Amino acid sequence: MTASTATTAETFRPALHFAAKNTWLNDPNGLIFHDGVYHLYFQNNPVGDVWGNMSWGHATSPDLLTWTEHPVAIACDDQEDIFSGSIVFDRNNTSGFGTESKAPLVAIYTSAFKTASPHTGLQAQSLAHSLDGGYTWTKYDNNPVLNRDSGEFRDPKVFRYDGAAGSYWVMVAVEATDFQVVLYKSENLRDWELLSTFGPANATGGVWECPDLFPLPVDGDPEHLKWVLVVNLNPGGPNSGSGGQYFVGDFDGTTFTSDTTVTEGTHDPARLAEYHWLDWGRDYYAAVSFSDAPDQRRLMIAWMNNWQYANQIPSSPWRGPMSLPREVFLRTVDGQPRLEQHVAEDFAAISGLSPVYELAETTISNETRVLEPAASSVARLELTFTPGTAEEFGLVVRGSGLEGTRIGIRPREGRLVVDRRDSGQSDFHESFSSLDSAPLLPIDGSYQLSIYVDHCSVEVFAQGGLVTMTELIFPQENSTDVALYATGGGATITNLTVTRWS
Repeated sequence: MTASTATTAETFRPALHFAAKNTWLNDPNGLIFHDGVYHLYFQNNPVGDVWGNMSWGHATSPDLLTWTEHPVAIACDDQEDIFSGSIVFDRNNTSGFGTESKAPLVAIYTSAFKTASPHTGLQAQSLAHSLDGGYTWTKYDNNPVLNRDSGEFRDPKVFRYDGAAGSYWVMVAVEATDFQVVLYKSENLRDWELLSTFGPANATGGVWECPDLFPLPVDGDPEHLKWVLVVNLNPGGPNSGSGGQYFVGDFDGTTFTSDTTVTEGTHDPARLAEYHWLDWGRDYYAAVSFSDAPDQRRLMIAWMNNWQYANQIPSSPWRGPMSLPREVFLRTVDGQPRLEQHVAEDFAAISGLSPVYELAETTISNETRVLEPAASSVARLELTFTPGTAEEFGLVVRGSGLEGTRIGIRPREGRLVVDRRDSGQSDFHESFSSLDSAPLLPIDGSYQLSIYVDHCSVEVFAQGGLVTMTELIFPQENSTDVALYATGGGATITNLTVTRWS
C-alpha cells in the first residue's frame, strides 16, 4: 500500500544503523578494527543518490553503534571506478609501503577500468596505502597488481594465513559470471600466485560477489576449527533478488574443500531451501567481516538493500543503510555445523536503556491484540512462543489501523514469515511488496525471536540466531503500534520484553 500522509527521507533515517548523510552507498568495504576504532568503508557515490561514480566512503565508530562519517577515502577518477575490496594492517611492512616507525594499512580493491584507461573494460586488483590510520590514502603507482584480463574479476578479501602450509597473504576474489571463487597467495601484497578455485556450487542463480573466508571454532572448541566461505549472489537469493550463502569446510592454505555443497555446477532453483543462507530476508547483501576485530571475534556487516529496487527506495538524498553488525559462531545442528548470528553489541547496555514493557505468559486465540504501552518506532523485542492450535501466530510491528509489518510463525509449515505487503510505502517498485519466509522448527517445543525494529527496517533473529531475516520497510511516522496475533486457533506467549529507543 502507499502511505496516505507525507513522509521525508529523514522520516526513514535509521537510529541504530549506519547510513550516509546525503549520498548513495552499497557494499561494505575494507572493514577493520585499528587503533581502537572500527572503520567502515563502503561503496559510495559522492555526488548522487543512485549507483554511480563508485568510490570508497568512510565512517568510524568506537562501539559499532555511533558512527562518524568522514570525507571520501579512495575516490574514482577518469581511469577507474573503485569497486569493493578489503583492508589489512601490514604489521611487518611486507608491502614496503610503511616507514621505519609506521606500519601501513593496505587497501586491496577492484579497479573497474574506464574508457580512458589502457585497461578499459577490465576489472583487476589494485592497492592503496595509508600511514595516518586509514583517513587518507595513496594509490600504488604500479596498479593493477593482479590482472586476469577479465571484465568480471572483483571483490578481493585479503587475510593473513598462518598454518601448516606457511605464513603469507591470501586473497579470496570472484570470477563473478563463472560462479567461481579464486584464491591467490602473496608474500608482499604486490605479487600474487594462483592457489586454487572453488565453484560453481549451490546457488548460482546470479553473479557471485563479495566473498569472504575465515575460520571459526565449532561449538566454542578452539581445537575443532572449520572454515566458512561466504559468497554473495545477485539475483538468486532465497526470497528473490540479492542474497548471501555460505559453505562450511576446510582450508589447508591452498584449497577450500566444502562439507556442505549440495549441488555443483548446475543451478537448481528447487533446492534453494537446502543451501546455507546468511539471511533469508530480502535485504541482506554483500556481507563481509572485519579484519583484526577485538578478541578474535568474527564480526560482519552487510548492505541492507536489494538490487531489485535499491535505486528507488524512498529515502533520497541518502540511500542504502547498513545492517546491524553481527557476531557469527558455528554451532552443531543435527550433526552439521551451522552459522549462528547475534547482534554484535548489547545496544540496550550501550544506551543505558531498560525495558519499557514486559508481558508474562499470555494466551491469544483468533485475535490481534494491540499492546499500547509497547508502541515504538525503534526497539528491540524479545519473545518466546509456545504453539497451540493456531495456523499462524506472531506480532505486528510499526503498525496502525492501516498498515503494519507482520512477523509470524506457521508451525505446521515449519516457516517463519515476514509480510510487508501492508508495511507502508511500497509502490516505488513492483518487487518491493512481499511475503517472505524461511524454514523454522521449534526447539524444545517453543520459538524464540529477537527483533530489532528501526525507522526503515526489521531484523529478525530466530532460535538464538540460527535463522535470520532482514527486511526494509517504509511506514508512516505515526505507525508505531506493537500487536500480538493468532489465526486459526491459539498460541501462548511465554514472555515478551520491549526495549525502546523511540
